[in-house]
Amino acid sequence: MNSIIDIIKKSVVEQFDTSLDIKDVMLSLLVAFLISLLIVLVYKKSFTGIVYNRSTVLTIMLLTMATSMIIRTINSNLSLSLGMVGALSIVRFRTAIKDPVDTAFLFWAVTAGIMSGTGLYLISIAGSLGIAVIYYIAYLTGVKTKKQYLLIISYDNKLTVKVNEALSKIKKKQLKSKSLNGTMTEVTYQVVYGDSVDKVMEELKNSVKVKSVNLVSYTNDFGM
Repeated sequence: MNSIIDIIKKSVVEQFDTSLDIKDVMLSLLVAFLISLLIVLVYKKSFTGIVYNRSTVLTIMLLTMATSMIIRTINSNLSLSLGMVGALSIVRFRTAIKDPVDTAFLFWAVTAGIMSGTGLYLISIAGSLGIAVIYYIAYLTGVKTKKQYLLIISYDNKLTVKVNEALSKIKKKQLKSKSLNGTMTEVTYQVVYGDSVDKVMEELKNSVKVKSVNLVSYTNDFGM
């Protein structure tokens, strides 16, 4: 029985190196950094949000390199790995991520960091290149959609027929909300921006009974 336990212990201990070479650490960090640049490039090229957040890019780069260092440390020593796992178990991240795509990019960064930290450099580079190419092709061919906006019009109720006639010139639109306030009506349509939208806005702007016409940037996937 003791011999079996000794064999198990030996097999577990042999999975960890007893030394932490600074050259290996720097190489892991370099590969993680290069892969993070690739991830950031794909993120920038495929970004479809309203406001570009620079902190997300920095997070991707830091997360890739930090994960690489953690895995390299864990892979070097059994006691360090147990202590690291215990320390990380008390960390709580409460930052809300609104876009699911951002979560996928962060997960990609963590995965690349893990593979770089374990020394699987060629696999991590080749895998990241493959993901980048497949994702960007999917983005260009099927996922990428025209920019969507909210067209908000506030007008006198007597002008309802004229407003509806003007809006009929916009082929792709979807009513999002409509509110009545005394003699005034406010409607919000989701539209794909184009020349027809500009013409409708110009036409409604020239009407004295149209209080306001606003076009607001908007991001949503509803298959228009």
